[in-house]
Amino acid sequence: MTSDDIARTGRPRSIETHSALTGEQTEAVLALLAEAALTDGRQAVSEQGRLQLRGGAREGVSHLLLTVDGELVGYAQLEDTDPVEAPAAELVVHPAHRGHGHGRALGTALLAASGKRLRVWAHGGHAAARHLAQVLGLTLFRELRQMRRPLTGLSLPDPVLPPEVTVRAFVPGRDDAAWLAVNAAAFAHHPEQGSLTQRDLDDRMAEPWFDPAGFFLAFRGDDLIGFHWTKVHAEEGLGEVYVLGVRPGEQGGGLGKALTTIGLRHLAGQGLPNAMLYVDADNKTAVSVYERLGFVTYETDLMYRTET
Repeated sequence: MTSDDIARTGRPRSIETHSALTGEQTEAVLALLAEAALTDGRQAVSEQGRLQLRGGAREGVSHLLLTVDGELVGYAQLEDTDPVEAPAAELVVHPAHRGHGHGRALGTALLAASGKRLRVWAHGGHAAARHLAQVLGLTLFRELRQMRRPLTGLSLPDPVLPPEVTVRAFVPGRDDAAWLAVNAAAFAHHPEQGSLTQRDLDDRMAEPWFDPAGFFLAFRGDDLIGFHWTKVHAEEGLGEVYVLGVRPGEQGGGLGKALTTIGLRHLAGQGLPNAMLYVDADNKTAVSVYERLGFVTYETDLMYRTET
């Protein structure tokens, strides 16, 4: 038990911290996230965070459940796995229970759990999230853009691969280790993507959306040097440039652009009307490449942190 007080409604509020959730708790959190997404227009917790709800304890991951009279009305997840950066968190309050101080209570509990060294995501950058960050004394640290472009009538030049480079689809169980190594090298600067493990890869391969036919690997001889993993959001009619990476030393030769084109053509072939991707706003080179491919900013995620 990390907190036990009276909410603004006058009803008792408590926050419990767990290293792992039961099946019943997991389903309750997922239901809460679904209700919030209907109101907010997007998920308050990232895909990685939602995957970490299941499968038992994970090193460095904590789950905070906020209840009022035993009813789950708020959830936060704290991940302390980066050896350099401050712990990262995401949080959500049920739409019917907002305005009663629950977000602030969760934020305060996260600050206490992290030793007041914290980063917090605000997906969509809504005004209420910006206000909460200000109340908690957090400052803007990172801006992640979601960019989109139409796929209908897609017209892109034929992909031009560097000399002696071939592309084929990912084979589960055969390419896992090579992909994890290149992903870690390509995203060494990226605390979330670059730290993926075999368990993280297995989690994604177990998801209904996983399709190895849309997971493209580029090889020079037997060496994996780049990849483009696409994803289909069937309900939204969206194809995603899920992860695109090129091994250091192989960058700058046009491989990234070629792999992007291959993936977009694949998604267009699935009959999807639009494509999306995420890119850090300060990655000017990548933003410029995607803009030249017809992508425009659709919405923005913001990350806030304590002063360092």
